[in-house]
Amino acid sequence: MARTSAETYIERGSHPHWMPAVWGGLIAGVVFLIVEMALVATIGGGSLWGPPRMIAAIILGEGVLPPPATFDFGIVMAALVVHFALSIILGLVLAFLIFRLDLTWALAVGVGFGLAVYLVNFYISTAAFPWFAMARNGITIFAHLLFGFVLAWSYKALARRESNHHIEA
Repeated sequence: MARTSAETYIERGSHPHWMPAVWGGLIAGVVFLIVEMALVATIGGGSLWGPPRMIAAIILGEGVLPPPATFDFGIVMAALVVHFALSIILGLVLAFLIFRLDLTWALAVGVGFGLAVYLVNFYISTAAFPWFAMARNGITIFAHLLFGFVLAWSYKALARRESNHHIEA
């Protein structure tokens, strides 16, 4: 029996798609890291390895902060674990917020979400992680806005694909 567009909308809008949220978080997390590291190293005049060291310091302590801001396998692995765990959690949260929205509104909410994450990370979390205050700048704001945009876009694209797959099956 063929579904009407209303039935398809109700099915798609009834709950978030959790796996697309996880993958969206991972995709946005990769984009965020690449962009932030590249911009810090090129425009910001800092080390490519500064951002991962700041992230790793959340679980390893301030002793891993630059200088020296060089590559260290253990520090980078710790940063990746923290960063991608948070990216997945944020992907799940944003999916819950946007799963019923059309793409345009989802992207707008995603950008706002990225700004909210920036504000929490760099103004509230500095009580526990004071070294984040030194990264309050345009590069970091841009990377967070981009994170929210990419997260919303990738979630919506993957959720649509998952919905279409279930409809065809």
